Formats: sequence, structure tokens, C-alpha cells
Amino acid sequence: LAGEGKAALYKNSAKICDLKVPGDQTLRWYVNKDNFYALSRNSIKTLVQNDWKTIYQGENLTCLAFSTNKLTVGTKDGYLIINPLTGKILQPLKKELPVSSINDLLVFNNQTWFSTSDGAFREEAGKYRYFQGERWLVDNNIIDMKADTEGNIYLLSPTGLSKIAFSPTTLAAMTKKIQDDIRKYHMRYGFVCEINYGKPGDLTTAQAVDNDNDGLWTTLYLGSQAFRFATTGEEIAKRYAWESFEAFERLLTVNPLKGFPSRTFERKGIIQDTLAWRPSQDPEWDWKGTTSTDEYIGYLFVATVMDQFIAKTAPEKKRIADFIDAIMTHIIDNNYYFIDVDGQPTRWGRWNPEYVNSYAKYVDDRKLNSAHLIAGLQLAYSLTGKEKYKSEAYKMMDKYGYLDNIMIPMKTMMRTTEFVHKGEVMGDSWNHSDDEMSFLTYWVLHKYPFNDSLKKKYEWVARDHWEIEKPEKDGLWNLLTYGISGDIDLNSTIWYLREYTPDLDRYSTKNSHRKDLVRIPANFREQITKELLTSGERPMIRHNTNPFALDCNDGRTSRLAGDEYLLPYWMARYLKVIE
Repeated sequence: LAGEGKAALYKNSAKICDLKVPGDQTLRWYVNKDNFYALSRNSIKTLVQNDWKTIYQGENLTCLAFSTNKLTVGTKDGYLIINPLTGKILQPLKKELPVSSINDLLVFNNQTWFSTSDGAFREEAGKYRYFQGERWLVDNNIIDMKADTEGNIYLLSPTGLSKIAFSPTTLAAMTKKIQDDIRKYHMRYGFVCEINYGKPGDLTTAQAVDNDNDGLWTTLYLGSQAFRFATTGEEIAKRYAWESFEAFERLLTVNPLKGFPSRTFERKGIIQDTLAWRPSQDPEWDWKGTTSTDEYIGYLFVATVMDQFIAKTAPEKKRIADFIDAIMTHIIDNNYYFIDVDGQPTRWGRWNPEYVNSYAKYVDDRKLNSAHLIAGLQLAYSLTGKEKYKSEAYKMMDKYGYLDNIMIPMKTMMRTTEFVHKGEVMGDSWNHSDDEMSFLTYWVLHKYPFNDSLKKKYEWVARDHWEIEKPEKDGLWNLLTYGISGDIDLNSTIWYLREYTPDLDRYSTKNSHRKDLVRIPANFREQITKELLTSGERPMIRHNTNPFALDCNDGRTSRLAGDEYLLPYWMARYLKVIE
């Protein structure tokens, strides 16, 4: 028993003797097996023959944790490991931690947990998994930790108690939950969309909201259901794919322009933005213009997977062909532009050689837009059999160099500020939206080439781009590349699927203060750290965002649908990467 200035040794209820109190002020008392320890700011003492023996002296000591033949010592500037009997240093002071000032330690199931005034973390094979912010904690200031018999961790803060539960699950179970939640909360006229919260995290206050790129996000969802049907034969997946395809078809009919796909549509008067929204010829609806390349590549990918896996009858095949035929005819008839209601090209719907070849070869838009157009023309030719699409494709490749543009190596892309389009500097930073559009385009290119020589070239293009994307460990890039060229980083693909967090809320997240992250020099790709954090530690993002971003201030006001996970999951099943 130890208290203010006094200590005594007892066995059961019998007092054995009084003990001297250690000379320096004791912060905490510990027991490990049959040994007693006293921790002060500058020393660790153990009881030997009823007297205190110093086994370690240091500075700013804060806490201890015992494991087999090891004593972990927390300090205000890192931690070290010593022998609990002799004090011999087994691991020198380690400072490169998510937070270096340690409040408390817990060793459980051979893992060491660290609590701090800015969250908690655990050691995993020399690395650290960080639990911080509202995603995990009611309060970042952790003052005590405990574990239960099931391995769950309880973190006490001045304002409440947090529990980190480790619940066994499977990828299939997580997939089912995400798919079910999409049907409950994220569907809008067949489109899959993000939801906004009226009250943070409260689904009873959630509202599905329009986003400029809902067509692209729905592409990922529709694609997932197409691969699901191809893998399992579940009729419900086929039905879901057709339901969303109907929304894509309606993009062409809700506006009065021939072959021009609306960006999206909504009930009359719901959205008051008059710049992009226009009244439909149907008096009950409005439609949105300014359609961009993001939506365009979505149309191509959707038509491809519908043609590959869903459309079986002649009338079904014709629906897919008519959809692409209308869009590609609009593009050709309008000098390779998307022409909006004002008679002008949209900001990004541009595939005209004058626009495409105005960029230097080291600006990705030249390569990407060339790939977009050739993919669309190849697809349209395959679906419709109309010779104009093939002849136009070869004209663009032979006369205007579009094939050469497609073959430009990605490693030659560089930062540039001399190309400005509509007030935006092109090439000032790496565009992750372009990565998303590129890999979806490669799939379309590779499925409908005019000959085997082109097919081999497209395989090289996908592999070349994938090689520089490897650090991002993106499961979708890995699987699209695998389906095209046969190349895959299996470990990072499994890691992506296994580590994907099913909590899809956008939380405020902070990692930039972490000392355990190995920074790399500033670079065009905007890769900040040597290795990528797990999705549960970093901001919740889509495929079109830099996954190496460390911080965000989202504040749990919205939630993603999870289509980012569903497409790679079902592709992995279809390609037999997982069972």
C-alpha cells in the first residue's frame, strides 16, 4: 500500500513491514508478477529486500507497461524498452511517433498502445496506427486505457469514454452493408450520390445531394453491379445495373439538344443555380449543362460493361449502341466538342485537335483527351458497325497524331504553368481526376481495339501509367491494369480491400504533425510521405483525390456512398484475385 509520504508491504491482510518512500516524488506505482515498481519523473525503482533500488534513470518519464521480459517506458519525448530486472536498455529512446509525449501505455495481445493528449496509437511491426479525431474518439485527450477480454480497447478522456472494437468480419459482409446502404440512402433517380447531414452523423437528417460528377460516381456503382452479375449471376445485380443505365439514357432526353448528355437532372425548382441549370422541355424537370470529360468517360465505361456483362438480347444490345451512337455523333457533328445550350463548347468537353494538340506533350490533357476520343470511336464502331467511327478514329490517329499522344510515357509529364484554359493553369499540379479517367479509358480502349497491334499498345499504356501509380496502392487502378495487361501488385490490392473503412463519413482528420511519417521531397505527383496511411487514418476520399493528403476539415457533414470500394471488390471477384 502506498500513499502520501507512506508505504507498507502486506500479504493478504497481514502487514509485513513499513517501507521507506522513494526519495524523489513518485508519479505512479506498478506491480508486475511479484515485483513492485515506483516511477518518478527521473527514475524507475524496484523493491528489493524491502528497499527501493534504482534500475533506470532518465528524464521526463511518464508511464510504464510490462510484457514478457520487457518494460516499456513512456516519456514526454518518446519511449524506450528496458529489462524490468536490470534496467538494461533493449530499445533506445524512439521519438519518431505520431505524438511523442506519452500519457499512458498498455500492452495487450503482444501489442503496445500509447495514449496521448492528441489521440492514441498502437505499434504494428515497427509502424503505428493512429486513432485521432471524431472518427474514433469523443475527445483526443486520453488519460487512461484498458482492454477487455475480447480485445476491445477503452480510452478514457475528461469528457467521455471511447471504445475501439475489433469485430470479425469479411469483405463480403462489408460489401453487402455498403450495397444495402446505397439503396437506402444514396440513390437519386438511379444516380448514386453523396449525402449531406443536417446534424453531423445523424442519418435521420441526411439528404441526397446533387454533385457535378454524380454520373462518374454512378459509373463506379453500375460497374460494380455489372461485375457482380458476371461473377455471381444474381438477377438483382442485373436489375440495379439497368436501373442506373436508365438514368444515363435519360440524360439524353431531358434536354432538347440532339445527342448532348446533360450533366444531371432534378425536379423543377429544387436547385436555384441558374448558371448551369436549365428548364427541360418536360415542364416538371430541370437539367444541368456544362457536361465534362469526367461524365463522358463514365458513359464509355458504362456502355462497355453493360455490353460485356448485362445486355444479352438484341433489343438490349441496341439500347447500349443507341446511347453511345447519339453521344459520339454529337461530338463528330460538332467538330469534336460537347456543344451546350448556348451554342458554345463546354469548359472541358473538348476533343478537337486544335485544342488537344495545343498542349505540350508533357501536359497530360493531350494524352488523356486523345485516349478519350479514340476509345469512344472504337466503342461506337464495335457497337453500331458504322464505318464513320472507324474512319474518324484512323483520321485522328494518323493525321492528328492521337495514337502518338496516347503513347506518351506518363513519366514525362511535368509541372507547367504556361498553359491556361478558361482561367485555369493546366499542369500546375498532378490531376488525380485524370488518373481516374485514364484507367477507366484504358479498359474501354483495350476491349474494343481495331486490331491486335493496337491492343498490345494499349496494354503498354495501362502498364506504363500503373507503374508510377503503385505508391497509391489503389485497388481500382491495380485491377483495371490486371484486367488489361496481366500486371498486378497483389499485396497492395488485398491491402486496399482489407483496410478500406466501412465508416464512410467525411471526418476532420489531422496527420501533418506526425513524426513517424517519412516525408519525401516535394514532387509533381504531390506524394508527401514515403508510404500511404490506411483509409481509417486519412481523409475519406474518392479515387480522384490525392490519397497522400494528410489533413482535412470536413467536420462529418457528409458521407460517401462506397462505390469507390464496390467496383474494385467485384472486379477482384470477377478476375479471381479473391474468392
